[in-house]
Amino acid sequence: MLSKIKDSPNYRWYVMSTILIGVFMSTLDSSIVNVALPTIAIDFHFELSVLQWVVTAYLLTICSVLPVFGRLSDMLGCKRVFVMGFLLFSIGSALCGLSPNLPFLIFARVVQAIGSAMLMSNNFAIITATFPPGERGKALGLIGTFVALGGLAGPALGGLLIGLAGWRSIFYINLPIGILATIATWMILENDVPKKGQGRFDFLGAVFFATGIISLLYAINNGADWGWKSPLILGGIILGIILLAVFVIIEKRVRYPMVNLALFRIRPFLIGNVAGWLSFVAMFANNMIMPFYLQQVLLYRPSQVGLMMMAFPVALAIVAPLSGRASDRIGPMILTTSGLALTALGLFYFSTLTATAHFYRVIPGSLLMGVGCGLFQSPNNNSVMSSVPIHELGIAGAISSLVRNIGMITGIAFSVTLFEALGGVSEPTSAQIGVFMSAYHVVMLAAMGVALLAMIISLGRKNYVNTRATLERGK
Repeated sequence: MLSKIKDSPNYRWYVMSTILIGVFMSTLDSSIVNVALPTIAIDFHFELSVLQWVVTAYLLTICSVLPVFGRLSDMLGCKRVFVMGFLLFSIGSALCGLSPNLPFLIFARVVQAIGSAMLMSNNFAIITATFPPGERGKALGLIGTFVALGGLAGPALGGLLIGLAGWRSIFYINLPIGILATIATWMILENDVPKKGQGRFDFLGAVFFATGIISLLYAINNGADWGWKSPLILGGIILGIILLAVFVIIEKRVRYPMVNLALFRIRPFLIGNVAGWLSFVAMFANNMIMPFYLQQVLLYRPSQVGLMMMAFPVALAIVAPLSGRASDRIGPMILTTSGLALTALGLFYFSTLTATAHFYRVIPGSLLMGVGCGLFQSPNNNSVMSSVPIHELGIAGAISSLVRNIGMITGIAFSVTLFEALGGVSEPTSAQIGVFMSAYHVVMLAAMGVALLAMIISLGRKNYVNTRATLERGK
């Protein structure tokens, strides 16, 4: 049976199915936990502000170890790291469900995050190595669809499970899926031959990167709450920058660096990652403020807010595979530029909304941004991953995932800081509605500017023919 699968002309799609399970699980788990925080707060008798560590620890851990596992994948083979990711994610999920207290739950989330990072660091690499250039965009587009589906299913499934079986069930549901996925992945994926000439692992570089990125992102994540002039925030930013600067110096001097900085000399790789980062900054500026506008100004119930915000992931899920397939034929330039232009248009549309807008006035902006994101992400990922030598696909995929996560964090910090600096508050009184709307409009226009900057940068990438040729030379 196994030999028939590997000899099948559709083998690459069997590989794709294992990748999509990992993408869906990790995305689902990110969105499903937020729904459970109020219930966990009651169970463990902690304030919601403390419970945020359940989310923060997960996010910081992923960001700090993504390049580590990208490098290990290039050294040891993607299959080993990917399978171990499924296993560790399942173990972490079991520990989360068994948690007797909050510190143990946070520890379990760290374990889960390490497993998730193992999966994230290999998704793009395995797809790029498995699919030929003519089908690669379509395959990467499916990843975008399942990211959207995981985000869509998380809140609804989480609410249902918590109501029926308590908050621990949102972690236990990962167990049967994770165990089956571990077995299937081990059986289906080809055995990787450890790459020759990869040398030893750069432990010193890994330590400086992890501590630097945690310090910097933690400070950025809390800057709006604690104040950007707070000694802890300023100290965290300065320390993070110093540690990351030392990391760069180390990478330039060691024989076998954790991150080959020469990758950033590849024009499509550099431009794609910078444009990708800016696109997530723009998107999450809206994702952070929009729920407050819908719930506190337009006075919709949380369930209604969730339904209205579904327009974005639904549009993304539909458009992403179509744009990925199109990028295989016409290249990334037109698609990525159009996608970022639509994202900017959607943000401009949001800046025109009023304090008395009906729900049907809100939906078009979300649809524009969903279509824009779907048009941009798949061709951009295709361009980035197809531009690097095949023996460095692991670290390239890890960097792309890291850029996405950093974009989310900086987008939230950017929007909240600007919103509050303009006098906006999360729960405005009737007298504060005007100030709220004014601040909201400025944030949307600023995010539009970020999207337009990403569009201009995206225009500078090399053409698709050169991108494909680079990969073929790497083979």
